[in-house]
Amino acid sequence: MNGPNILTGLRILMIPALVVVLLSSHSQKAIIGFAIFMAAVITDMLDGLWARKKGQITVFGELLDPTADKLLIASAFLCLVELGAVPAWMVIIIIGREIAVSGFRAIASSKGINIPASIFGKIKMNAESYTVALLILGEGILGKLYVFSQIGLWISIVTAVISAAEIYIKFGKKVLSN
Repeated sequence: MNGPNILTGLRILMIPALVVVLLSSHSQKAIIGFAIFMAAVITDMLDGLWARKKGQITVFGELLDPTADKLLIASAFLCLVELGAVPAWMVIIIIGREIAVSGFRAIASSKGINIPASIFGKIKMNAESYTVALLILGEGILGKLYVFSQIGLWISIVTAVISAAEIYIKFGKKVLSN
């Protein structure tokens, strides 16, 4: 375990706290949930920077970091569905994409094929993070700016589909051939 992996572990530990806060009846749950979510997002940025800068990239970290990202985003979106802030069908597309792409990457990896993150995948992750943060704050805090959360949902959906399609188009024949 090195520093970047500890940060990733902390991000995973923040997820249950986020879920409890978001699904609570606490009067300040939006602000507290936003703070927890943003702390988790910041650890995501810092762990990667730290690992690259200090040469502490590990196989464990390369596997744990995207898993932590997926758990964070999926957990937050599922809470937001429960709260009525996001339609379930949108979250099904977002989480379904993650499961499908992770499975495809696992198959590729078993054949010695590495599928790196693409620009659309990075845009997707950023769109999801910003969108979740705005959705957590909600219309009550954001007022008219809440419209940006709705735009973000559509950007998240579109980039999820495009990034998945890009991976399958680019690597499909190679990965799925015997």
